[in-house]
Amino acid sequence: MKENKDIEQILLNGEEYEKMVKAKIEQEFNAELEKSSSNSDKKFITEIKEVPNDKLFSKAATFEVINKDSKTKSYINGLQAEGYLGIQNSDRIKLLAGETDSFVSGNSYVKFVKVRI
Repeated sequence: MKENKDIEQILLNGEEYEKMVKAKIEQEFNAELEKSSSNSDKKFITEIKEVPNDKLFSKAATFEVINKDSKTKSYINGLQAEGYLGIQNSDRIKLLAGETDSFVSGNSYVKFVKVRI
């Protein structure tokens, strides 16, 4: 019965309830971080020269897109980056050869970040 009184008191006191909820969320967040860090068996390559050609323009690759006009940054996968290339065949060849890790498409600057192997 004492435990029920304690719970009732916590619920009546909004500040204590907020602390309890915050602690629970923080505990779940830390557990999720631990779980994701244990998946370190996934290997990432950040040097474009080391990336296999079949992985560069795939869903496993990550590119950063910076809009020159609005100064915003977003991330896309390799398939989307290939779409940004359009008919720029010389940039595609340089990327596949590892000679460059970025290109310009219209008002966007696209840069290779990493690929998951």
